[in-house]
Amino acid sequence: MEVKDILDFIKKEDIKVVDLRFVDILGRWHHISVPSKSFSERDFVEGIGFDGSSIRMWQEIYESDMLLIPDPKSAKVDPFMQPKTLVLLCDVYDPVRRTPYELDPRAVSKKTIEYLKKTDIADTVYIGPEIEFFIFDKAIFEVNTNKSFYEIDSVEARWNTGKEEALGYTIRHKEGYLPVPPSDTLHQIRAEASLILESLGIEVEAFHHEVATGGQGEIDIKYSDLLTMADNVMWYKYVLRNVARKYNKTVTFMPKPIYEDNGSGMHVHISLWKNGENLFYGDEYTNLSTLALGFIAGILNNANTILAFTNPTMNSFKRLVPGYEAPIYLAYSQRNRSASIRVPVYSDNPKSKRVEVRFPDPSSNPYLAFSSILIAGLDGIINNLKPPEPIDKNIYALSEEEREKIPQLCKSLEEALENLSKNRELLTKSGAFTNQLIEKFIRYKYENEVEEYRLRITPLDYYLYYDV
Repeated sequence: MEVKDILDFIKKEDIKVVDLRFVDILGRWHHISVPSKSFSERDFVEGIGFDGSSIRMWQEIYESDMLLIPDPKSAKVDPFMQPKTLVLLCDVYDPVRRTPYELDPRAVSKKTIEYLKKTDIADTVYIGPEIEFFIFDKAIFEVNTNKSFYEIDSVEARWNTGKEEALGYTIRHKEGYLPVPPSDTLHQIRAEASLILESLGIEVEAFHHEVATGGQGEIDIKYSDLLTMADNVMWYKYVLRNVARKYNKTVTFMPKPIYEDNGSGMHVHISLWKNGENLFYGDEYTNLSTLALGFIAGILNNANTILAFTNPTMNSFKRLVPGYEAPIYLAYSQRNRSASIRVPVYSDNPKSKRVEVRFPDPSSNPYLAFSSILIAGLDGIINNLKPPEPIDKNIYALSEEEREKIPQLCKSLEEALENLSKNRELLTKSGAFTNQLIEKFIRYKYENEVEEYRLRITPLDYYLYYDV
């Protein structure tokens, strides 16, 4: 919708509140609400002021004033808020320079798209993420000086075979893929969330239970351009969390919430297009183009540089371990889910040809994750990189000697942050990521996650070492 359409819609639909939302570097939504009668065309030009110093990693207190500029094309009626509320996603601006704020993730996505077009390689990138999650009946935790614990629960979890409400239909570890009710207790929540997403204009292709016990699920949404898809991922998380809350349940996108079972990934399907033609289709390996192979080489070559944005938590690296369908080896293959990049072969339609980047997870900020993946792949095309030979077999079944020859993903967030720091030029030369954003992100992650993790005493310390 255009600005005039928005204002007409507010009157016609008797919208009472306009909710202005923006996203921080960690990928979390914030909002400011205004009565609709106070909202005018001027707000799309002059913006709405807020305190940027109160948002993590943003402005210092001595230069805290920031502006929200609503994006009229992002308008959606909120399916949960009362009274009737229209949501507008916003770009963040510096009020002095009147320019997009360099630490605004939406601005990073927009600049990444500009960079893509400047390369003249393609004019469009399509992205379709497979976002996994867990729905729990309970999630409680405490981290204190003298006490530390967490407890999660799900009526369908294997550890609840002794509870009456389970009625024997619990799901074994790693056996949760596509069961029907009564083993699948969460169909209604996924269905309701899917229909709400559809009502918001976000097309759902399928939804189902995932592999892990304890309520793992997935809703697949149709591919779109980079910015639209990042916006849609924010809606996806918002809708799921609020539908689950209606049923007195809770959703987490934490990559590895359950010990000894599969974690949650965000497999990113991606393809480049120009003048309506899919540039990834060709006559090379599994009908990929030479350009697509260059893109794959760029991802494999730069994976450990972008890993801090695609897998940005300490917990992310508890998922990236052997044995749980998450990749750790920097290889590619058709159909092979043990490789970091898979080439789906469901269809021989040229328009369907794409690559699937399997290592990202849903704790990431979608604007930064998608942008960094695109830039990494473009680097392979620009520099004429060639990928190694594909590995069309289970990598974990190879001999130790064979596996040692295959490069691996970083084993910790600290290692990933070091790689980002050393190789940041990959991202900064695009003009989308700035040194300031990368510096603030690295510093925040070190101080608030890496160092905090090192200092904390956990129940495992007592389990392993109390009687030494």
